[in-house]
Amino acid sequence: MRSEKEMYDLILGYAKAHDDIRAVILNGSRANPNRKPDPFNDFDIVYLVRDLQPYKTAPVHLDFGELLVYERTDENELFNEHFPEFVCYLMQFADGNRIDLTLVPLGLAAEVAQSDSLCRVLLDKDGILPELPPPSDENYWVKKPTEREYLCTCNEFLWVSTYVAKGIWRREMAYANGMLSECVRPMLIKMVEWKI
Repeated sequence: MRSEKEMYDLILGYAKAHDDIRAVILNGSRANPNRKPDPFNDFDIVYLVRDLQPYKTAPVHLDFGELLVYERTDENELFNEHFPEFVCYLMQFADGNRIDLTLVPLGLAAEVAQSDSLCRVLLDKDGILPELPPPSDENYWVKKPTEREYLCTCNEFLWVSTYVAKGIWRREMAYANGMLSECVRPMLIKMVEWKI
């Protein structure tokens, strides 16, 4: 597995070698000062570019190493409506490293840089990015619910649990599992997080 330094050198080297890439942002777990490093921390990288079009046609992933599998969210019918102005390359390499590379037009630079409390500027060729506070995972902390939020969550859990029972009784297992997975379990997870 390539080291963290080798990966940063590769990511920044690519950005420095391509004039259309004007800034690089790190976000996600590697930007978290409280993270406990493990072999599964990927590199969540944002390249701010002058023009997205070349990245929709050029095989960017070929410049980062031997790929096992990759996906482009703008080509995937499941995700393209969520990221219409981005190109996201999700790349898993043979050596175990992973890069989630998002290419964003320069016009969205400030918005992207300020969209996540776990952002760190790695490169800013033109000084276009706003000054960011130190990365913090505070936005990801579980927050105490309001009384109303708590009651609504409990109600949703109990209400939809009857749908699960109804589906099981009718032997409609796909329906029962759908209600359990999509409605009941998310409410249970919220309540468990609050309890913890």
